[in-house]
Parts: sequence; structure tokens; C-alpha cells
Amino acid sequence: MPRDFRDSLRDIIKCIEKIESYVEGMEEEDLRKDSKTQDAIIRNLEIIGEAVKNIPGKFRENNPSVPWKEMAGLRDILIHNYFGVDLDILIDIVFNELPEVKSAMTQIMVRQGDE
Repeated sequence: MPRDFRDSLRDIIKCIEKIESYVEGMEEEDLRKDSKTQDAIIRNLEIIGEAVKNIPGKFRENNPSVPWKEMAGLRDILIHNYFGVDLDILIDIVFNELPEVKSAMTQIMVRQGDE
């Protein structure tokens, strides 16, 4: 049975929660020194970007509080730029952008009748 796009929304939230658990109690400098955690975060950001591509364009247009295009584009950069991940950007995403995305995604899920 094909997956509903709401499954992709749930996947995105789940990946954000995984990333949050990976960095729980960490400072930015700790993350800079921890390549295993960096790799785990990158993998989940790739999954997030792929999940975004499974969400209909109209739905994304109707929910502009989420940076859909940037999330999908980040996936492409991470997949194709193997050794070029900028740690400053990764840290900014993890500590500053993902909490906002999670909040927006949670609000969308509530509006969809799914928590």
C-alpha cells in the first residue's frame, strides 16, 4: 500500500527528534569534535530532505512556515558533496533551525488531526 504524504511529515518529525537526542547535553564545540554524531545527523538530514520530496507541492505552498525547498536542497548537497559539509552550517541547522522546523511541523500535524 502506498504511503500517504502524512507519513512523510511524521518521518520528518521523527528524524528531528533523533537529531535532538543525538545532541542532547552537547554544546556546539562538542559536536565539532564528534564525527560519529555529525554523520548520524547528516544521515537524518538526508532522510528529511527525501521525505520533503514526497510531500505534494500544493501542500508545501499552503504551509510556508516550513523551509521545504531548503530542506530538499540540503539533502542534495549532503548526498553529492561527500566531504564538503560545512560544520558551521550543520551546527546552525541543528541548534537554531531544526527547533523552529519541528515547531512548525508539529502545528501542521495538529491541523491535520494527527499529533
